[in-house]
Amino acid sequence: MSQRLENLLGALAVALSDTITSAVETTTGHAGTMGAALAVLAQEPGMGIEQLRVPLGRTQSATVRVVDQLAAEGYAQRRPGHDQRSVAVVLTPKGTEAAARVLARREQALSDAVGGLTPGERKTFTATLEKVLAGITSDRARADQICRLCDLAACPERACPVELAARAREHDAARRPEGVIRP
Repeated sequence: MSQRLENLLGALAVALSDTITSAVETTTGHAGTMGAALAVLAQEPGMGIEQLRVPLGRTQSATVRVVDQLAAEGYAQRRPGHDQRSVAVVLTPKGTEAAARVLARREQALSDAVGGLTPGERKTFTATLEKVLAGITSDRARADQICRLCDLAACPERACPVELAARAREHDAARRPEGVIRP
């Protein structure tokens, strides 16, 4: 069996990651986590630190530092959360503009990557990506991490293969007797 497909996929993943990382760094002046936080907060305003840490894949204390940096640079504000102990993080107008630039640069990089595909190739590639993404979605936290830079308007939850896979896995886990591990 040839490993060409896997090698090509790896090269594509690295190239796209480098392009998106560069776009985020150019837009925000910071490495990836800052841009991801902006993108997540733009699409889900008012998240708490605990909710924000999941898509960022960071600890609670690391997420606090990201929010501190966002606030210090005027991208976000802390507001009272749903209870006395929690904080809601919302973007300022500066943060909203930066998030829009991050998402636009991401979209442009991805559009450039698939720009040479015909409509039929795009349809086939979309179906293949949906299957691969569903296959690598192991749980809710992983789903949130995978989609941290996604444009939720372009891929709403009801049609997102990652979201649908996470829900299916949650449903399967809820139906499974306690202590039984799924292969």
